[in-house]
Amino acid sequence: MTITTSNLGFPRIGKRRELKFALEKFWSGQSHIVTLQDIAAELRRENWTLQQAHGLSHMPSNDFSLYDHVLDTSVMLGAVPQSYAWKGGPVSPETYFAMARGSQGGHDHGACTHHGVAAQEMTKWFDTNYHFMVPELTKGQEFTLGSNKPVDEYREAKEQGFDTRPVLLGPVTFLTLAKSKDAQTDPLSLLPGLLPVYTEILRRLSANGAEWVQIDEPALVLDLDETTKTAFKMAYAFFARALPRLKLLLTPYFGALGDNLDLALGLPVAGLHLDLCRAPEQLDTVVAEAPAGLVLSLGVIDGRNVWRADLEAILRRIEPVISQRGTDHLILAPSCSLLHTPVDLELETDIDPDFKSWLAFATQKLEELSILGRAINTGRDSVRNELAAASAAVETRRTSAKIHDAAVRQRLQAVTAEQSRRQSPYPVRREKQKSLGLPDFPTTTIGSFPQTEGVRKARAEHGKGALTANAYAALLRKETENSIRWQEEIGIDVLVHGEFERNDMVQYFGEQLSGFAFTRHGWVQSYGSRCVRPPVIFGDVSRPQAMTVDWAAYAQSLTDKPMKGMLTGPVTMMQWSFVRDDLPRDQVCRQIGLALRDEVSDLEKAGIRIIQIDEPAIREGLPVRRADWAAYLGWATECFRLSASGVQDETQIHTHMCYSEFNDIIDSIAAMDADVISIETSRSKMELLDAFVTYHYPNEIGPGVYDIHSPRIPPVDEMAGLLRKAKTHLAPDQIWVNPDCGLKTRKWEEVKPALVNMVEAAKRLRLEQRA
Repeated sequence: MTITTSNLGFPRIGKRRELKFALEKFWSGQSHIVTLQDIAAELRRENWTLQQAHGLSHMPSNDFSLYDHVLDTSVMLGAVPQSYAWKGGPVSPETYFAMARGSQGGHDHGACTHHGVAAQEMTKWFDTNYHFMVPELTKGQEFTLGSNKPVDEYREAKEQGFDTRPVLLGPVTFLTLAKSKDAQTDPLSLLPGLLPVYTEILRRLSANGAEWVQIDEPALVLDLDETTKTAFKMAYAFFARALPRLKLLLTPYFGALGDNLDLALGLPVAGLHLDLCRAPEQLDTVVAEAPAGLVLSLGVIDGRNVWRADLEAILRRIEPVISQRGTDHLILAPSCSLLHTPVDLELETDIDPDFKSWLAFATQKLEELSILGRAINTGRDSVRNELAAASAAVETRRTSAKIHDAAVRQRLQAVTAEQSRRQSPYPVRREKQKSLGLPDFPTTTIGSFPQTEGVRKARAEHGKGALTANAYAALLRKETENSIRWQEEIGIDVLVHGEFERNDMVQYFGEQLSGFAFTRHGWVQSYGSRCVRPPVIFGDVSRPQAMTVDWAAYAQSLTDKPMKGMLTGPVTMMQWSFVRDDLPRDQVCRQIGLALRDEVSDLEKAGIRIIQIDEPAIREGLPVRRADWAAYLGWATECFRLSASGVQDETQIHTHMCYSEFNDIIDSIAAMDADVISIETSRSKMELLDAFVTYHYPNEIGPGVYDIHSPRIPPVDEMAGLLRKAKTHLAPDQIWVNPDCGLKTRKWEEVKPALVNMVEAAKRLRLEQRA
């Protein structure tokens, strides 16, 4: 027998972001749905061809999505809220994209039947930077087949000669991620009505020839109550009775099974996946306790980071397992879907050769799996050169002088507790900050303004040397001045300079910090068509020179109104990068915090009285197990304070967070001690504000009243209503008025009327307050 090599999922976007551009052309009305579907089909074919070429025994189908796999599951199950006017039958692309993006209504292209509906709520997929659309369920929810996508894509692959293993998001994880509009209804109570629809999809897959089906249940790595454990038992017993011959690969990832191991091993499935990159320590226990006939999928290649694998070390680790269980009951796989990694390192033709030799993107991870499979099946001699090259790269990286900076290490060792505390408590600071002269319900934005085609084109030409530095800077100054004049015109109280000089909110800073490296084609999907190109933190981090001071000072010189300095916080800088794995994450984060501390100090010296340090990723970085929360939150909040606490009381520190559940970490958010926090609340209709109310959050809050991830323009009445709702829970002098995130990805024709409406909503609240 030979060992099986497998993949759990492949990036959807294409080598050169073909899906992104196809989606955006369709949304803008420049192409037809058929064109979009044809491009998607070609991307799927390319992915299957690539995986087949690497000799994978099991490759996935239905890992592709036009927007989000959780949204796909909602549609498959017919879990479409009434507001989208679905009448049953196959869910149309118009309805699908209305659920994803909202709809203004009245357009020929898009959701013309949905008059001004908002998008579904969106939040982070476990502890990743991928966003999913939160399923919205109701009491008495009826599930019915709304899409045959898993079967259609399995058949599509089969017709092209690819034998795939279909992927489904598991029923218990789906319900765990869902929200009920009725507070009294636990989504898990809807499981009995859900299982027949899942079973029908599984039956169709089996009837079309599928031998294995991969069912992703990452909820198995969470802290589970007895209700959830019972739901797992019910679901998989149901499947086993209905389809006894279909082999299910139960696929948890992002952590250890831990105290859920007995539950997982007791479920009637044919195979169980283990994430051995996040939780390598669980292997021996699982091997010792797993039933003899259970196939174990060993997730030995890191699906969430870009470092080249130590193949010799992996072989040494799994060879005893092979001796115990034999190859016919083992699968080699990535730790999770490769969705979270860039597509192909070979596109990077102009990066440092040493640095490149340390990396592996999704395509190279397939090759690593292939090498491991051949080493086991045909002997190490058959891949001697490949193993030697991998070992040499690992050793070169470990010993390289490029990653070590003694001065950074020494500064880190000298940090004191006082450096992480503001000079005075918040009530004292608040009195001093009244000198800013702000009105009730002060208005601001989160930082960025639309990056027009002209700005993006100029940046590209400047990068290629086709536009001089002086000409580029002149264009950026003009864009900045125009944005300031427009903000003044509509009456925004605290201005931003628009960030036209910046690319990505992490990349812009990483490019100016030591210890960061960048790629040209290392794109990963964040949500929908939104792709990001995470930096790679490969070495010790420091700030050689000021990064934002010149632009902030220039912007402030153009206006008498307060101008915000805009920074990305240390946790987010780390979380949204591919992080070095040879140093504890808390040490990496503290290095970044110290570098940003220097920038905050220089902004204050340049006359910037309001400084925003965004930390949208602080909740995202929370470990999946509660037992690990305290340690993480301790150093994460310390790193934020380390970056922010070197200023005078009169300087107002803001932070921003989005698409997170705050209830469980509200005390840690308070411990960050920001003067003002802005949060996403528009999609949840102020629901996320509840944590701040229950906790009696003492500082000021900007609950977002405008969902920037949708092209929809919210009316004044809607935003004013959200502010009134916030006012019933918070003191009026606590409330700021702002969008829920930056506006970089939107168009000016959407942004301008929305912000005009937002300012008008704030004015209404001021009048009501004085009445």
